[in-house]
Amino acid sequence: MPNWGGGAKCGACEKTVYHAEEIQCNGRSFHKTCFLCMACRKALDSTTVAAHESEIYCKTCYGRKYGPKGIGFGQGAGCLSTDTGDHLGLNLQQGSPKPARPSTPTNPSKFAKKMVDVDKCPRCGKSVYAAEKIMGGGKPWHKTCFRCAICGKSLESPNVTDKDGKLYCKVCYAKNFGPKGIGFGGLTQVEKKE
Repeated sequence: MPNWGGGAKCGACEKTVYHAEEIQCNGRSFHKTCFLCMACRKALDSTTVAAHESEIYCKTCYGRKYGPKGIGFGQGAGCLSTDTGDHLGLNLQQGSPKPARPSTPTNPSKFAKKMVDVDKCPRCGKSVYAAEKIMGGGKPWHKTCFRCAICGKSLESPNVTDKDGKLYCKVCYAKNFGPKGIGFGGLTQVEKKE
């Protein structure tokens, strides 16, 4: 049949598309009112269209039908997509069914490993979690346990010293383990040996 109207045929309704109402996508012409997602019928524009062969979809429906499947492939980072698109007429059960997932993880996540291998505080012996952890002497401590072993003063990184797995403030460390004599450890005179 000859093309009497002089315009291209719409990719959706097969009627003539005149230049004033034409939208081109993937080498085909559409009426502005026919430029809809083939699954959900949402109106499309140049930023929301995704073409697959002769079909046009919104990016969401295209992702459901042709995108990767499984955990982490939802509409946002770290998302679990359970939407199969059945309500939109999308047939996602292509190929053989996936094997059932084992009930116990074969490769535990970093989080699961941390929950098992939680560090113990050297002072109180209880678990130290990341939110309350302070490192001192190469070991993890609770904020409340991060105190001098002699005077009990709360410690901070500039004033902490460690010896034999115990933490000390600089003053207590100098008095108990520093050099002795005039000018050392706060002594004013040399002790005489008898």
